[in-house]
Amino acid sequence: MTTKMKRRKFITLLGGAAAAWPLAARAQQPQQMRRIGVLMNSTATDATWQSYFAAFVQGLHQLGWIEGQNLRIDTRWSAGDAALARIYAAQLIGLTPEVILASSTTNLTVIQQATSTVPVVFIQVSDPVAQGFVGNKWLDLLKEIAPGLARVGVMFNPDTSPQSKFFMRSIEAAAPSLGVQASVIPVRATADIEPAFERFAAPNSELILPTDTFTNLRIELIADLAARHRLPSISAYDRFPKLGGLMYYGASINSLDQFQQAASYVDRILKGAKPGDLPIQRADKYTLVINLKVAKALGLTVPLPLAGLADELIE
Repeated sequence: MTTKMKRRKFITLLGGAAAAWPLAARAQQPQQMRRIGVLMNSTATDATWQSYFAAFVQGLHQLGWIEGQNLRIDTRWSAGDAALARIYAAQLIGLTPEVILASSTTNLTVIQQATSTVPVVFIQVSDPVAQGFVGNKWLDLLKEIAPGLARVGVMFNPDTSPQSKFFMRSIEAAAPSLGVQASVIPVRATADIEPAFERFAAPNSELILPTDTFTNLRIELIADLAARHRLPSISAYDRFPKLGGLMYYGASINSLDQFQQAASYVDRILKGAKPGDLPIQRADKYTLVINLKVAKALGLTVPLPLAGLADELIE
């Protein structure tokens, strides 16, 4: 592989809203059923994710691709399980699709490991550069709202959040200058979560929850445990403060739009476009939400400048 190809491949993997892994697309073959694979990042019973999938199918329909007429869609749901994602990636590749849609860093990674010939359109894949910025921001926000912060734990499942190494890199680099000790809190099963809180929770300790499908699917449990252990916490998911967490800070992304845009990328590949020529979309706006009721219950006072910067205050 040439240096140029390696560089193009790396740049594509930084994708945000929608992008394509630059592998050779097959020429369009009219008058025949085309086949695509989809590896989704949640469960098939999740209503929100079903709406995302429906937006993708609708986007294809608007472009002339109708399931059962000129298109077959093979779909798998990895449910935030890295082992399941690997099994489903192999299954989808075995069905010989012309292009695959992958949502999440984990799903993209396992598909990339499983094939070097099938083009992949991916969404909700983290950008290492942006992750460094966001990791520092999470730590700064926690320190600002709780100046006595001395320990911060970063909770994620290492198997389903490979991108967290970039968050940790930036958090560990920034922590000493703030007088904070940073550590990883790994959780690989639901049963690991409560004991992890019991081991970590202590005065002047706080929690960071980076992007991770595993913890996001269990975010209500985590919010409850954070409240019970009086542990100020910040998450990469906007529903966290609405469920009783302290703060959310993350990229403002319209997931329905992402999936609809992914349909246009799949359409272009099926019609012969080279995946490497498709532009990468990234989020350029970040949102801060603070739950003032939780702050008060934790005995924290939100500084007025910080409250002024928030996009939403929950009272």
